[in-house]
Amino acid sequence: MTEMTRRERILASAHKQRADKLPFFHWWRHMQTGWAERECRSRGMGVAWLRPPYVSRLHGVEVTEAHAVVEGRSIIRRTYTTPVGTVYEDEFREPGTGQWHANRSWRSVTPWLTAHLIKGPEDYKVVKYIAENTEYLADYFPIEQATEWLGEDGIVMDNLPHSPLQMILIFWVGSEGGRCFLHLADYPELVEDLIRAVSKSRELMYEIAARSPAPASFCGDNIDGGLMGARLFERYCMPEYEKQAAMLHRHGKLMAVHMDGRLDNIKHLIPRTPIDIIEAFHPLPMGDLPLDEALALWKEKVIWMGFPDSVFQMGPKATITHMLSLLNAAAPGDRFAVEMSTENQVSNQNLRALTSVLEQVELPITREAVDRIARDVAEKL
Repeated sequence: MTEMTRRERILASAHKQRADKLPFFHWWRHMQTGWAERECRSRGMGVAWLRPPYVSRLHGVEVTEAHAVVEGRSIIRRTYTTPVGTVYEDEFREPGTGQWHANRSWRSVTPWLTAHLIKGPEDYKVVKYIAENTEYLADYFPIEQATEWLGEDGIVMDNLPHSPLQMILIFWVGSEGGRCFLHLADYPELVEDLIRAVSKSRELMYEIAARSPAPASFCGDNIDGGLMGARLFERYCMPEYEKQAAMLHRHGKLMAVHMDGRLDNIKHLIPRTPIDIIEAFHPLPMGDLPLDEALALWKEKVIWMGFPDSVFQMGPKATITHMLSLLNAAAPGDRFAVEMSTENQVSNQNLRALTSVLEQVELPITREAVDRIARDVAEKL
């Protein structure tokens, strides 16, 4: 049997097919370039890349940015001026932002908002106007370029924004101090009106993604059931997933959703979604749902597991030990792939340690094979 390429292994897992070896890969947005990364890729690690399939244009909206100092902190104030009003957000950027991968800082930290667009009920109409006056145009060059560069070394996926409720919860209103939940209680009509407007405005974007040359689309939702709760997930996220998946599946595309938070309280709802890939699943100790339980519950889903950063913090030996235990939980290894990290950079030492285990994993996984890998790795330490 001819050995499969990294791309073939990743896609086999995505389609619930058995590869020759367990697929493992690193996201470009977190990946250092250098000797350790080159070594691990030579030993079987793939690469995954997110690229947008569209460009957007705002109509009737003026956007300006200015430097400011708020409470002693230097920020970027981004102001949106529309015929129905003006809103602004303040963004803090760590050093290196814009000079490192994917608009991240030297430490791979994304900018974060210290003031959100929606501060009161009067701001909803402005953000709704922005959503309704955003035009999406297909632009597949970024995907075609990255696909050519990667070849068989990995995959490129459409990068799509968070679903409407998650945009409100994370970006436009925020969860600090329970703000978003207070708005849902105090202004439910405004919140739901904005969700409907954003959902409607995204229909062309989803269709553009469905027709792109990427094999799968990535919805960066950052789902945390512990924060959101089952009721909101079922009421607002699941219908949007249905809409998005219907367009993607019609064109043979897979749908992945970034679900990196606590999932135990929504585990019963996930099988009812049309999601193909539960991406960035975090097992214990960072998540609250064991890997073997998730695989057993979600028999029609693929799990791409983000290795928990809290284990990386304990060093290479702990990384190896934890990965070996996860392999036993994942056996026989179908519908499963390992992401070296979904949230942070990984040290050279930890990257090599994780690779020393994963490069040896043939499918199907057996306990005897895991024991053999453990002995082999122990002899090399």
